[in-house]
Amino acid sequence: MTKDEGEFKNVVRLGLVSFFTDVSSEMVFSILPMFILGLPGGSVATLGLIEGIAEALSYMLRAVSGIMSDKFRKRKVFIIVGYGISNIAKPFFAAASTVAHALVIRVTDRVGKGIRTAPRDALISDSVSEARRGEAFGLHRTLDQTGAIIGPMMATAVMVFLGWTVRDVFWLSLLPGSIALLIILFGVKEIIGGEGGEFRFLEGLQDVVRGRFLRLICFVGLFSLGAFNFSFILLNAREMGVGDALIPVVYAVVNVTHTIIAIPAGRLSDRIGKEKVLVAGYGVFLVTTLFLALIPGSVASAYFIAAVFGVYMGIVETVQRALIPGYVDSSLRGTAYGVYYLVVGSAFFVSNTLVGILWQNQGLWASSIYSGALASFAILGLMVFIRE
Repeated sequence: MTKDEGEFKNVVRLGLVSFFTDVSSEMVFSILPMFILGLPGGSVATLGLIEGIAEALSYMLRAVSGIMSDKFRKRKVFIIVGYGISNIAKPFFAAASTVAHALVIRVTDRVGKGIRTAPRDALISDSVSEARRGEAFGLHRTLDQTGAIIGPMMATAVMVFLGWTVRDVFWLSLLPGSIALLIILFGVKEIIGGEGGEFRFLEGLQDVVRGRFLRLICFVGLFSLGAFNFSFILLNAREMGVGDALIPVVYAVVNVTHTIIAIPAGRLSDRIGKEKVLVAGYGVFLVTTLFLALIPGSVASAYFIAAVFGVYMGIVETVQRALIPGYVDSSLRGTAYGVYYLVVGSAFFVSNTLVGILWQNQGLWASSIYSGALASFAILGLMVFIRE
């Protein structure tokens, strides 16, 4: 067994952590939009605001945790704390009775995600060579999204066949989350790439935010200003006639296509270039916005749009993360991921908030035009960037 093959086991174990965490998370998140709409004061605009606030805070914390993991040259402690907070928080949705309660719990869950994500991605990068990085992130996404398929299906199964309530599902999410924590504690190995030495925050940040990395992150941020999350795909399915008990199945469709495409997208990016595959992923999102605006509403259309959206997520979430380490020194990967997530998260807050407001006040066509226009500009910018 080569050193690279041995350390690739770390990627598998981190993937299993994400698998069990996503079983826990997605059985909750697949029904959360409808749960929030049913609370006093719940609306599409409120849902967009909650998602925007929670995700923006999460992405800002990724910047902090990424930088701190470089400074202390420790990844695993941040990963343990982050997963721990999230897996403890989610079951408390069962006790929520107001939109404010839901906001606090959702934010707490995203705080955990913010703490763990950049150090985890840096640890994945440190565990493999550049030649296998796309494959590594593809494998991680596949295991992660397999959990995201099982989670919604479990939620539907216990509600339809066992008569459990939504709040019962929230409590059940604690079990797979606990398994994920055990794998981190006893299975994940600490690996730090690059040379040791004194970490200087400002110098490290300046070394990261310059040159081609800066230009790349600008195009990624532009795209993210219009890239809404899965909650709006689920709301679209509801408006197209899918019953609430089957909404988790729509979410499972998103995650099935996400899972199927992740490893092929990662391997293709290793072969032909990660930037080119990222452009293709942005193109799939653009197609999704066109379908939302133009396809007549029906249950079949809802599932089809969910499938296309999943392909976009599988490509972009795999390739964007695999792309980052190639633009920075190996000792600054945590910082680079932190900057990446800060930019994406800030844009994500704007996107989800504006899409929610546009959808509620002007209709689906308006939010689709907004998101599609920004995706088009980002695609053109990246195509120029590749040719430089």
